Formats: sequence, C-alpha cells, structure tokens
Amino acid sequence: MGFAKAFGYGGVQALTKNIPKWLGSLWLLAAVLFITAAVLVLIKKETWWMVVAAAVVISQVLIFTAWNDAKFGTLINLLLLFTALVGFGTRQFKSRYNKDVTSYLKYSGQFLPALLTEADMQDLPDPVKRYLRYTHAVGQPKVKYFKLNFTGKIRKQGGSWMPFTSEQYNFTEPSTRLFFMNATMKLLPVAGYHCYKNGKAFMDIRLLSLFKVQYQQGNEMDSAETVTFFNDMCCMAPATLIDKRITWLETDGNTVKAQFTANGITIAASLYFNDEGQLVNFISDDRYAQQADGTLKKTRWSTPLKEYREINGYRLASYAQTVYAYPGGDFCYGIFELDHIACNVP
Repeated sequence: MGFAKAFGYGGVQALTKNIPKWLGSLWLLAAVLFITAAVLVLIKKETWWMVVAAAVVISQVLIFTAWNDAKFGTLINLLLLFTALVGFGTRQFKSRYNKDVTSYLKYSGQFLPALLTEADMQDLPDPVKRYLRYTHAVGQPKVKYFKLNFTGKIRKQGGSWMPFTSEQYNFTEPSTRLFFMNATMKLLPVAGYHCYKNGKAFMDIRLLSLFKVQYQQGNEMDSAETVTFFNDMCCMAPATLIDKRITWLETDGNTVKAQFTANGITIAASLYFNDEGQLVNFISDDRYAQQADGTLKKTRWSTPLKEYREINGYRLASYAQTVYAYPGGDFCYGIFELDHIACNVP
C-alpha cells in the first residue's frame, strides 16, 4: 500500500500521509521480503527466519513513519518476529546435531565397504541368515553408516499424541546414533536431540527449540541408548548383524537371543522372526523408562514391526511401535513410519 500510495497507483485512501517515492520503494522491498520468506518456508529452507527478521525491521520503521494509519501492523510484526526467533532457535539447536553428523561423515567417508556374502554369514543363526536374505542385504555393500527419515507420533503416559518428523544418522564404528526430531505439542513446535557417542548418551527436548522441557543423561541413558542402537541395527540395517560385537546366545525355533557390547556396555535382546524371514519383534529388558517420580527404572521394551516393503534397494519393515511393558499393561508411546534409508551415502 505504501508503494502504491507513493507512485499514485489505485488511489489508496487507507494511508492519509503523503509518501515520497524513495520511501514507497522501501514499502515494496518489505513486501517482497515477506513474500520471499513465505516461499522459503514452503520449500523448507532454514534461512527463512533471517529474511523475516529483515522484513520486520524495515516494516516497523515504515510503520513509525505512518503511525496513525499503520500502527496496528505492529501486532503482526511482533507475531512474525516471534516466529523468526523460533526459527533462529531451531537453527541454533540443530546446529549441534549438524556438527556431529558432519564430523562423523568425514571420518566414515574413508571406508570403501566390500559386498556382504554368504561366507560373511556362516556363523549366524539360521533365522538371522534368512532375515538377511529376505531383506536383500546379501550382495549389497556392508553397512558402515546409514541415514534414516521417519514420520510418526509420540506421547508420554497420560499425554496426547504429538506428530513428529525425524532425521538420524547411525555409525557402526565407533557406535554412534544421532537422532533429531521436530514435533508439535498443542500447536507449539518441540525439538529433540538424542545423542549417543563414545558410550555416552543424552536426550535434550526443547519447547520452541529454546526452552528445555526435558534433559536426561547418565548410566541409565547410556545403557538405554545402547539398546536402541542395537535395535536400529536389527530393524533398519540388517547387514550390520555380522558385527563381531554381537554374541548369539541361543536359538529356539524362530527366536534368537543375542548380546551386544559397545564401549564397555553389554545389553541383551530377543529377536522374533516369522517363517517368511521377517523380523517381527525385538524385546529387551535392558532399557529404562521414566517413572512418575522422574527416576529411571529398567522396563521391558519392545518394537513390534510390520508392513515390509522395498525402500531404496532393501526390503524393510516400514512401520514400528515402541512399547513399554508396565505393571498395569503395555503402553505404546511411539509410532514410527520409515520414509527413507540411505546406507554409506552422506
């Protein structure tokens, strides 16, 4: 409107004050910046908040020059400035994840993995061999690291479901799991970073990517994330099951019990297969769940799997639940749908 007023287009009556053309050009610039920011949001460019911030500054200065006519635009600018602040917080919070990923990719990029062969599987239990064949892992490169993208929903006991999207990288040597999640809680954005490296783990959950709402670390988290890391190997990267850190303890029909040791932490899990060769469940008693008083307690944890389909050359379960077996009954706190996987590719 300021641009139209300055250049005499459309007979703008809402602005009563005369606006010189050079100032009208700034009104046009502010409009272009807002539109540009909207496009950047739509195409999911993380730099959108910078453009919003610049547009708000210019816009607010212009509002001051026509205060009586445009003062209510200040409310819109405050709202937009708040969204820019959230965007800045998200970028800063995720920068730690991005830095960790970049560091490990540089190290892992030195590997040129050989193909997985039948000879590599000779010491594996028969159900595990069938699983590797079923998932098309045989004949493909051995997996040194992999990237996953999920959509789904997650909740706490007594809480509502929160939709989320996530990105993660897992590296086999050294055992590393970097998981970043964007969720929505009561229409407000929540971000979380789960980091497991060098045998140490932490979970950092932040409202608006700025305010910590949950943070956990310690021996219990280290053990729990070791279980999760092994679960990822079993469910999402079957080729990694030739890893020498896995001890296959016993086989009973289609059920195989295994131990996995990394960074001095040993955990155990039972893998359940069907006759087709699919892994249909993973159960471990070495993971911890948060209790009502905030403490962590060992609680049976399982991840039932289904909906196998071809994903980037592998046949994998595309749907999983995460379930705790509480005394009062099983509680599903997470539903994960696999969107994409890429192995050995940054």
